[in-house]
Amino acid sequence: MSTKDWIEKDYYKALGVTKDSDAAAIKKAYRKLARELHPDRNPGDAAAEARFKEVSEAYDVLSDTTKRKEYDEARALFANGGFSGGGFRPSGSGGATFDINDLFGGNSAGASSGGFSDLFGGLFTGGAGTRRGRGTGPARGTDVNAEVSLSFDEAVRGDTLPLQLSGPGTCTVCHGSGARPGTSARTCPTCAGSGFVSRNQGAFGFSEPCRDCRGTGRLIDDPCPECQGSGVTTQTRTINVRVPAGVRDGARLRIAGKGTPGARGGPAGDLYVTVHVGSHPLFGRKGDDLTLTVPVSFAEAALGATVRVPTLDGSVSVRIPAGTPSGRTLRVRGRGIAKKTGSGDLLVTVEVAVPQRLNAEAKDALEKYASAQGDDPRPLITAAVGARSTRAEDVRD
Repeated sequence: MSTKDWIEKDYYKALGVTKDSDAAAIKKAYRKLARELHPDRNPGDAAAEARFKEVSEAYDVLSDTTKRKEYDEARALFANGGFSGGGFRPSGSGGATFDINDLFGGNSAGASSGGFSDLFGGLFTGGAGTRRGRGTGPARGTDVNAEVSLSFDEAVRGDTLPLQLSGPGTCTVCHGSGARPGTSARTCPTCAGSGFVSRNQGAFGFSEPCRDCRGTGRLIDDPCPECQGSGVTTQTRTINVRVPAGVRDGARLRIAGKGTPGARGGPAGDLYVTVHVGSHPLFGRKGDDLTLTVPVSFAEAALGATVRVPTLDGSVSVRIPAGTPSGRTLRVRGRGIAKKTGSGDLLVTVEVAVPQRLNAEAKDALEKYASAQGDDPRPLITAAVGARSTRAEDVRD
């Protein structure tokens, strides 16, 4: 992204939000505009396509905390004319240049250790030494964010999904040069290819983006008819995204080099894919372990039993010990989610099912059981109730 973009483009205005809008408001505004302006909904509409590019570029910057901070700082610093990367020159100083890096640990050669040029090195150009001309060199493409939804089974086993993206891509006619095939761009004579020109303001000299080439350092006399000289067109591409086995809901995958193409031969940005995992009707998840609740009858819990329970790839027998209380969790090792170093476990929670209705025979049998068992399942509660009743009677007397 050129310095011109940071200085001249109002990304907040492009999305229709204010500078103090939070991430949720920015995302909401972008999604609304992207749906309205998407090329699929506006075929052949050049204005809508240009606007779609604008809001996509704005969202890419404002949705990234680091980029948004740098963008805000750049616009604030350049609002009054900006700094030259190599310093400023007081009038009448005999040509001596005061290097602002000296205040922050830098030196006249621009080599600093955590100084001013390190903090803003990616934003300022046009200074002395090697910094001159940085705006015309290769620039890395921006990162792209996308989302995919997977079923529970797909997330556990892993899958390869085709992801269709529509956004800026290198023009296939001019191959990103911006010039009509057979022609080439020329160096801007006004700024000599630096992208910046110097001007005086009061007692100081400042650098600002060249207005003739708009900070690019190049002039295109015969623009490419396909991209109108930008070197970029809106394209739809399909990328196969490999989702690793055991991926969790909310995980963010990075696919290097699959973002927007770089400018002037620079590398492409990266693609970041956020994964959303659906729920399962039977299983839950706790780390690499699967969870499962299994209802059992009172007789099975009291006497013990062996029950078959499902797994993701079949079924397994689980032995329920006699006297198992409701809520106890039994562990079946190695039947959870597979991972590189092994597999998680299946956690089976026993839930004693209480019948809603009893026939006469079952009711009679249960009453006989209660009479025969005779044990109080609540000895502490019974004792506490008895003590409170005694004190209450004492008060009444």
